[in-house]
Amino acid sequence: MELNELLITRIKEAVLALKGIEIPAVELQPTRKDFTGDITLVVFPMLRYLKGNPEIIGKEIGAFLKENVDEVTDFNVIKGFLNLVISNQYYLNCFNSIKQLPQFGYQSTGTQGSVMVEYSSPNTNKPLHLGHLRNILLGFSVAEILKASGKKVYKTQIINDRGIHICKSMLAWKKFGNGETPESTGIKGDKFVGNYYVAFDKVYKEEIAELVAGGMDKATAEKQAPILIEAQEMLRKWESGDAETVALWKTMNGWVYEGFDRTYQTMGVDFDELYYESDTYLLGKDVVQEGIDRGVFYQKPDGSVWIDLTEDGLDEKIVLRADGTAVYMTQDIGTAIMRTQKHPDIDGMVYTVGNEQDYHFKVLFLILKKLGYSWADQLYHLSYGMVDLPSGKMKSREGTVVDADDLMEEMARTAEKISQELGKLEGYGEEEKEALYRIIGLGALKYFILKVDPKKRILFNPEESVDFQGNTGPFVQYTYARIQSILRKSDAKEAGFKQAVSENLELHPKEKELLKLLLLFPETIKIAADQYSPALIANYTYDLVKEFNSFYQQVSILGEGDTDKRIFRIQLTRKLGEVIASAFLLLGIQVPERM
Repeated sequence: MELNELLITRIKEAVLALKGIEIPAVELQPTRKDFTGDITLVVFPMLRYLKGNPEIIGKEIGAFLKENVDEVTDFNVIKGFLNLVISNQYYLNCFNSIKQLPQFGYQSTGTQGSVMVEYSSPNTNKPLHLGHLRNILLGFSVAEILKASGKKVYKTQIINDRGIHICKSMLAWKKFGNGETPESTGIKGDKFVGNYYVAFDKVYKEEIAELVAGGMDKATAEKQAPILIEAQEMLRKWESGDAETVALWKTMNGWVYEGFDRTYQTMGVDFDELYYESDTYLLGKDVVQEGIDRGVFYQKPDGSVWIDLTEDGLDEKIVLRADGTAVYMTQDIGTAIMRTQKHPDIDGMVYTVGNEQDYHFKVLFLILKKLGYSWADQLYHLSYGMVDLPSGKMKSREGTVVDADDLMEEMARTAEKISQELGKLEGYGEEEKEALYRIIGLGALKYFILKVDPKKRILFNPEESVDFQGNTGPFVQYTYARIQSILRKSDAKEAGFKQAVSENLELHPKEKELLKLLLLFPETIKIAADQYSPALIANYTYDLVKEFNSFYQQVSILGEGDTDKRIFRIQLTRKLGEVIASAFLLLGIQVPERM
């Protein structure tokens, strides 16, 4: 039985034996560092069921536990808090049981249900940018955490490959491209197409200005600009299946996909399957009729179809236009249903989408629930805030977006600059250095974004993220490399896990703190999966690394004369390294063996 479960059971027994009362719940928390103890019972909530002084109640329960629970060796009470001291033997026994588990903390069995995680979902008219980065890193990490918690995970994205925005890039290339290609220009495919999206907007604005100068009001000019009318005509041709338009669409999207794939590879993320809006945009229309028949939707005199959610605190929402065309909501309803039909084992879906779509997903999930789909209760919107740079907001049509490839390259160069200033990586070959700069730079970027609660807005500072001190990716990576250096200097037999640690070993307070944190890893994964929060993994890892560095400063690992203590400290150091690497794997971050 896990320690907290054991203590909760015994505390309930203590209250029943001492007071003759059964209490329904017990609140435990880690003991604050300024007090003696390992686990604290908060007595105050018990006063709803027990009468008396909380300090006296705490002392009575503490005495009962010390007498009847082997793991509890001492206790103290401070006001309404009972601080329990757990035996060294308990922690050493736990260490002996987990040290040979290479995937300690992971339940990667796929037996806890199946979930689909959607992330990235880009448009094919421009490269991936900083906003996509937060989306992709969050979605990928949440997928890995859910997998580690025991779920089967399908990683997916829906690519927005149709619509007027795509036609704008297509038309600009057709008018101004002179047949050039990514290959002929040496420009990466997604950037190449994105340049034409910017070119369209430039001409569009010029035409609006001309029309306004000729006496037209701006709102009318924005609708009557010739190049926009041409783009709308191109969209109509695409929708009607015009062979030339469809061929150009396939060619230019192909350029973009090749570019996306290279960015994903650099980023270190992947997908199990892809969906395309060009295949899904008509989905859901059949469900609308089903909803009308069942009284979930209603039809207005003009033929449009709506749902009234005012009784649920929302508003009325259109699901089909008067001309019979679908809206995004219709498409999302149909896509969700199609995914569960394709994967009948799915009992949940996670949508990684920015917080500007919070309302959309509230409505979507509620509609699916009203349509009677049981899995609708297991849908989750992984909502996140924007990422800003010190230079301000980004605008893709004006070409001021922070390109994901450029930012990742800048991170590698920032890591190079800071590493050289600090005098790190001396004695490395140029290829080794370049590989490390990329590992450090990308690790800094990922960690900086993932350590923050997803719902919070981020101001991203590249220089700050590559600091080798503080709550940063490079600080964790550097500590991992230090651990590997210690292990290389130790005897291979001592670093191995074959020899069990004696239960009677006297633990240094720092060793006990490290063991306590180490044993929290499985529970941290579980909570992070329940809350869809990579930030919990990131900050757990930082706490672990801080505690290790404090331990490293206060005790001798390799210089310890007592053989048993030396072996234990080396084994503990090795296990900590494994957990740091495992935790960073859940964040999609590499850890270097040397730094």
